[in-house]
Amino acid sequence: MNKSPVVDVVKKTLPSVVSIIISKRIPKIRKYYLQPYDEFLQPFGEPIPQYRQEGMEKVHIGGGSGFFVMPEGIVLTNRHVISIPNVEYTVIAADEKKYSAEVLARDAVYDVAILRLKNAKGKKFPVLELGDSNKLNLGETVIAIGNALGFHNTVSTGVVSGLSRSITAADLPSGQVAQLRGIIQTDAAINPGNSGGPLLDINGKVIGINVAIVVGAQNIGFAIPINNAKKDLDDLKKYGRIIQPFLGVRYILVNKEIQEKYHLPVNYGALIIREQGPEGMGVVPGSPAAKIGLMEGDIILEFNKIKIDEKHPLHELIHKCKVGDIVEIKILRGDKLGVTKVKLEERK
Repeated sequence: MNKSPVVDVVKKTLPSVVSIIISKRIPKIRKYYLQPYDEFLQPFGEPIPQYRQEGMEKVHIGGGSGFFVMPEGIVLTNRHVISIPNVEYTVIAADEKKYSAEVLARDAVYDVAILRLKNAKGKKFPVLELGDSNKLNLGETVIAIGNALGFHNTVSTGVVSGLSRSITAADLPSGQVAQLRGIIQTDAAINPGNSGGPLLDINGKVIGINVAIVVGAQNIGFAIPINNAKKDLDDLKKYGRIIQPFLGVRYILVNKEIQEKYHLPVNYGALIIREQGPEGMGVVPGSPAAKIGLMEGDIILEFNKIKIDEKHPLHELIHKCKVGDIVEIKILRGDKLGVTKVKLEERK
């Protein structure tokens, strides 16, 4: 009986795949009862419940998957897997050993994040080889590995069902919603906990990072193309952090619905708008956008002569640039059109 090539791929790659456990320290509360007494020291009435804090306890609040991309303990995963603030991250390797981890970088545009193991000095971990997601073909065999539904290192297979898909993904633990574009669709089973794990080709190379499922549908899963993460890894090797260009505006993408809601003269572009909270200003103070005088209510119509719309959102156009690039933007303020240039700075 011939052995499936998938078996060899799994054996080769499984030691590089990890589980990520998210924990949070919360007050440990003990319940006790206070018995009232009358003036003759006789029990009086029902005991009154009281609560007392007795230290702190660590509780498991979430998790996902990841995989080693550098032998010194650098792990690639999804940003939404590690998006909850003030928590502790534990990485469980294939040999069941546990390591505390810290976040090195988060890339919100492509839902990519990088972790580093903190207590693994001197150890060398097996890494996965990164493929080229630009060369994927429909129908190509793929293998998904991850910590699905709490089961460590679950394997599923399928094919590339679609390319360059666009979806709206909701992260249940954090409540955040993200627009994901240019992603890979596959019928390989991707379940809760798979997020951050590798999507492999038949040669065992990573061609995607498992990211989302369609609730209520069967055989529809999505993965971020691995090429989206390569720049982040290159930045990490060169600079020790992700280098991201920054304009400094908060905006909503204009479409026909937004045009009607805000009575706008156009149905495309990026409307600079204030968000809730004390730091939710539409134009970030001291940013490149502030330096050239952009204001809340302005609509950025074009970025380097590319029309801003749902297929070309502003944040993706910025992300494709480099820090220090001077770009041309076309602005609509009221009924006046203007064109200006701005130098992109590094996001801090």
